[in-house]
Amino acid sequence: MDNNDRNRNRDRDNNFSIGEMLLRILITAIVVAIAAYFTPGFTIDGIWSLLLAAVVIGVLDYLVQRFTGIDASPFGRGIAGFLVAAIILYVTKFIVPGFGISVWGAIIGALVIGIIDAIIPGKGAMQ
Repeated sequence: MDNNDRNRNRDRDNNFSIGEMLLRILITAIVVAIAAYFTPGFTIDGIWSLLLAAVVIGVLDYLVQRFTGIDASPFGRGIAGFLVAAIILYVTKFIVPGFGISVWGAIIGALVIGIIDAIIPGKGAMQ
């Protein structure tokens, strides 16, 4: 990582806004809903569970990235990012009522989220 990348990351952290956070939660919710639709073993009971799951996923992603430096993007960061994304999805089931996912569902869901992130440019879920 060169100095320009560090400066961009520092600027991004300092220029964080509520609008950006809400947009990221909305995009995460849409991506997770699409992943749940296409993934066996992955269920969401309602819109509130979906929105709460999007917030929890965003917080867990932020904490993992802050403490380990691993960005939980399923395709952008290789096998480590893929595994972290699957673990974040699986851990979310213990925090959010109405969010159910099996181990295989988390693995397939991370794959689906990775594909969606690859297709949709910008800041998607877990990115």
